[in-house]
Amino acid sequence: MSEQLLKCSEVAEELKWDLSAIFATEEEFNQTAEQLPEDVAAFASKYDGKLDGADTVVEAIKEYEGLMATASHLGQYGHLPVSVDISDGEAQQVTRRVSNILAGVSARLSFFQSQLEDLDESTLNAVVEKDAAYETFIRKIKKSKRAKLDPKVEEALAQLSPVFNAPSEIFEQARSNDADYGTFEVDGKEYPLSFVLYEEVYMYHENPEIRRAAYDKFNQVLGSYKNVVATAYYTHLQKEKTLSVMRGYDSIFDYLLESQEVDQDLYHRQIDTIMSDFAPVMRKFITHLKEVHGLDKMTYADLKVDLDPEYTLPVTIDESKDLVKEALAPLGQEYVDMILRSYPERWVDFAQNIGKRSGAFCSTTYGKHPYVMVTWTGQLTDAYTLFHELGHAGQGVLSNENNPLTSARPSLYLIEGPSTFNELLLTDYLKNKTDDPRMERSVLSKMISRTYFHNFVTHLLEAAYQREVYRLIDAGKSFDANKLSEIKHDILEQFWGDAVELEPGAELTWMRQIHYYMGLYPYTYSAGLTIATQAFLKIKNGEESVDGWLEFLALGGQKVPAEATLVAGVDITTDKPLKDTINYLDQSVDRIIELTGQLENN
Repeated sequence: MSEQLLKCSEVAEELKWDLSAIFATEEEFNQTAEQLPEDVAAFASKYDGKLDGADTVVEAIKEYEGLMATASHLGQYGHLPVSVDISDGEAQQVTRRVSNILAGVSARLSFFQSQLEDLDESTLNAVVEKDAAYETFIRKIKKSKRAKLDPKVEEALAQLSPVFNAPSEIFEQARSNDADYGTFEVDGKEYPLSFVLYEEVYMYHENPEIRRAAYDKFNQVLGSYKNVVATAYYTHLQKEKTLSVMRGYDSIFDYLLESQEVDQDLYHRQIDTIMSDFAPVMRKFITHLKEVHGLDKMTYADLKVDLDPEYTLPVTIDESKDLVKEALAPLGQEYVDMILRSYPERWVDFAQNIGKRSGAFCSTTYGKHPYVMVTWTGQLTDAYTLFHELGHAGQGVLSNENNPLTSARPSLYLIEGPSTFNELLLTDYLKNKTDDPRMERSVLSKMISRTYFHNFVTHLLEAAYQREVYRLIDAGKSFDANKLSEIKHDILEQFWGDAVELEPGAELTWMRQIHYYMGLYPYTYSAGLTIATQAFLKIKNGEESVDGWLEFLALGGQKVPAEATLVAGVDITTDKPLKDTINYLDQSVDRIIELTGQLENN
């Protein structure tokens, strides 16, 4: 990444996504924004209090889906621009306007779910008999019946959604817009610093002095916002706790896991097993990393350094197309062609610019192609990020094509499987392409340091920290910034032991991730990667066919997670897939160490 960032307006158009696939013109967007509330009012007039039979309900669901699709198009078009330029005041105003419109729409439509929940079991069963496509939707209605509130309360909660979303917006503004990270100096040279520059460049810098100096300055600035961010987070958690109590859940965990359709056993097992069984594997890898780099110690600032930075492969955006064609070939030409559409149709925002949020994501919406945000720096690691997000995109397209809107979205528990499966295909392709031990070591270390470190460590440690914070809230206790730092430090110490020195700043990692405002999301990364790893290994070993994986991608929300993964040949009701995955990673780390020995002896 260039250390001097351009403004978004200065970036070449071909590096940006093209939102005209959602609305061709601003005029069309504005017309839709004005028309949708009118259409929703007409829908309410037609069906409010009149859902009196299966035929009427089926007809209403179909019309409801059309309204929700339009609402999602407005949401995507209104919110995506701020992701790539949070400093754009005009885009911020559009985002808030859309949020308010959608809150009104949600409030006016809240009667629909409330009145479906009031229907007796026989009527709901009759809806499925009339149209089996709505079996998933009705299954979820039956579950939500248990936690329904008075319709007027549901309407008020829907209307308050912009207020409920405020804590995450406050967090994003604090870390990405208000914070001025300034510069830092190493050996007389001054380096510019921003949230994105630290997360995307300096955290991986091969020079330990630059890496550690950037870390110190980054955390010095970040820490000056810790109290406002902690307050925003506390507000968010109190909202979730209040809603869980209002809806009659025994704990905040049950409330947040309900929508994932998994129980607490699956949640806790994922965190506990990785904390106990995978920690020794990562300590072994990190210690090897320290030895290869000749570091006096492995600090928290050093964790993301490449094992062999001099051997890091540069990759252009054009070259990434060839990687897509070749690495994803095992999924079939039809899948590859679908993903390749992302280039000419400009699904992806590759740009580096001021105001762009850190990280990467894929946004899918029904009836339109997905949108992906990455920050392209020209390295192989960017290709891994792109493959990850295009994995989400592929599942989004296949789910939407094979399901009605009300059942197109898979459980959050499954959502990270397809993304990391594609990363594993990239690793396998690169590994099979060479007989050079240095290349094999580089590829394996990328798999550990990017695919698994990101999902099995970074996000899992977020989950372990998050669990402790939620336990406080569940018990009626509170916290401040210092308490959050203490919890985060304890979790990091528990995982890394003596292998890593947790210098000041490590404890502030709780300030760096938007995931904490997305319910129990962080643990699903490791869950998805467990599913992806086992499916990948079974396909590679000939135990399962790729057809099962493609069928899994197209399921949407048709099946609960424990049933959906069986389609891909993975049984998540036992701990075997997770333990087998950890064993596979342990063997991979041993292979990296073995290859280092070969290279040193040559």
